[in-house]
Amino acid sequence: MNKIIGMGLILISISCQSKEKRRIQPVKEPVKMEVEKEFEVATFAGGCFWCTEAIFLELDGVKSVVSGYIGGSIANPTYEEVSRGDTGHAEATQITFDPKKISYGELLEIFFATHDPTTLNRQGADVGTQYRSEVFYHNNEQKKITEDYIALMTAERTFGNPIVTKVSPAPQFYAAEDYHQNYYSRNQSQSYCSYVITPKVKKVKEQFKDKLKK
Repeated sequence: MNKIIGMGLILISISCQSKEKRRIQPVKEPVKMEVEKEFEVATFAGGCFWCTEAIFLELDGVKSVVSGYIGGSIANPTYEEVSRGDTGHAEATQITFDPKKISYGELLEIFFATHDPTTLNRQGADVGTQYRSEVFYHNNEQKKITEDYIALMTAERTFGNPIVTKVSPAPQFYAAEDYHQNYYSRNQSQSYCSYVITPKVKKVKEQFKDKLKK
């Protein structure tokens, strides 16, 4: 079954450290994507996975979100190893979603709207390659949609500064330790959650009301 990926949203970019508003240009040409399975997978790295996990868990059509590590040089990395920048892994979220309810393109738009894709190996106060901006695609359709969208935003100078987000084929993804999973909902009173994640979640609820779980 063919599904038209429409990216005609006007988005507000949210940084962990900044409330600056940016307009993200709509994609002018939709891309057809073949939906062959009931559920599909998207994998995004955009800073601390506590933040990105919390955002995508709010969306209707998202079955699960797993925080983990991807793109490094060793198997089964630990949080301590990744945090030191020793392994080359990025903190990432792997999203299982129902393409009949939410498209890959819509997830991609929200990904770019909720982190800063112009800061190399950094999101706010989180610095290191483990916090890089990177999209890990699982098929050629995801690759094309991502590259086309980045090209459009680059041409429109959506963020002012150059987009540094990498686009790479998805290698092995390693789930993070249990205490990282669903971290925000279990630790909302912690200072990092209160001051960094809660404002991002509130913004997503305001800007993407039609995409939220009922």
